Amino acid sequence: MIESIFPHAYSAVRSELAARLAESAPGRVQILSGPRQVGKTHLLRELERAHAGGATYAAADAPAAALPGWWEALWSAAQARARQSGHALLLIDEIQYLPDWGRRLKAEADRIGHEQVPLHVVVSGSSSLRLGQGTRETMAGRFEYLRLLHWPARELVRQFGMTEEKAVKAAAETGTYPGAVELLGQPARWKAYVRDAIVEPAVGRDLLALEVIRRPALLRQVFALAVGHPAEIVSLQKLRGQLADPGAIETVAHYLQVLESAYLVAALPKFSLHEARRRSSPPKLVVLNQGILAALSDDQAATTATGTSQHGRRIENACLALAWNAGQTVAYWRQEPFEVDMVTTGSWGRWAVEVKTGPHSNRDLAGLFEFCREHRDFTPLVVCAPGNETVAHSTGIASCSWQEFLLSGPPGIGAAD
Repeated sequence: MIESIFPHAYSAVRSELAARLAESAPGRVQILSGPRQVGKTHLLRELERAHAGGATYAAADAPAAALPGWWEALWSAAQARARQSGHALLLIDEIQYLPDWGRRLKAEADRIGHEQVPLHVVVSGSSSLRLGQGTRETMAGRFEYLRLLHWPARELVRQFGMTEEKAVKAAAETGTYPGAVELLGQPARWKAYVRDAIVEPAVGRDLLALEVIRRPALLRQVFALAVGHPAEIVSLQKLRGQLADPGAIETVAHYLQVLESAYLVAALPKFSLHEARRRSSPPKLVVLNQGILAALSDDQAATTATGTSQHGRRIENACLALAWNAGQTVAYWRQEPFEVDMVTTGSWGRWAVEVKTGPHSNRDLAGLFEFCREHRDFTPLVVCAPGNETVAHSTGIASCSWQEFLLSGPPGIGAAD
């Protein structure tokens, strides 16, 4: 089932949230975090419709939210509805834009808990860093955290009725933003949508709202460089050397963490059983949605031309991003002269994955053999171009096409519906 393979996909999060809201109220505050334009607002609106007459929706980034008394009036109306009907739901979208939101939410949660007001509360936000700070500092034990992440191809099939072939093509080339689906046949409008509705608000608004951003121009440069090196292992020194506005290596590392908190770019660590080696190794950069790569690239042909190094990097990036967005712990492994593209642990199990989009032989799998010789609890897997699966099979290694991987993850981990 999609819920078990992709627990942070829209369908899975919707089901989990519905189950929690079916419990007796008041319960723990549900905090929904995720990237821009993956359906958080749509999900809250779905809940509002499902609880017709018993739900109150409010957007904390709306102009009215800045008016005096808005917060107090919102909670008073929701609590009055709950007491009158015996059960109600309060939905607050983009709560991180409210000043001191964590303390204020804690006070209201404590009040409805103390008075046993039958009110469920769901809040959403686009920055895990901002939401995480607020909940850790003020709301320990009072909340449950849900992440709605970038959609897998399987979710496009389920929600939009796409064929599997078309959904995988989107997941590999143009990304899986649901709001962009209707624009896929209009490249100029599609690119403008991703840039203007997703990338720019995330980098120019969401992240700059954080107090930790002291040098916004440097943050943009780090983001641009990361997008330019998908699925590449890049030392922080090299990144720093390419910056027009150089900063300390510690600042570059911190800004990569900030970009990951906004679900834009992940800096994957090297797999090692030794913490010191893991920390000192260069990161492998992964853009977390192919739509960002395509929208910010000036070479649209690079997204589709097979047999090129750019194509190989992009497919590998898509596979890495899929695992990250499925909640797996993702790393790479390198021990000269050997390397493995992806090492994952989590609900999928323990996998060592090599991505080969072009012709290859057994010799090209030497890194996979060496890693699994040292770490026998990992299952080796080759993700390759369709028709090349026999190379891995001849050595007894599991293999699947990259299209199959993007649709259902590693073979045998569950039955997709």
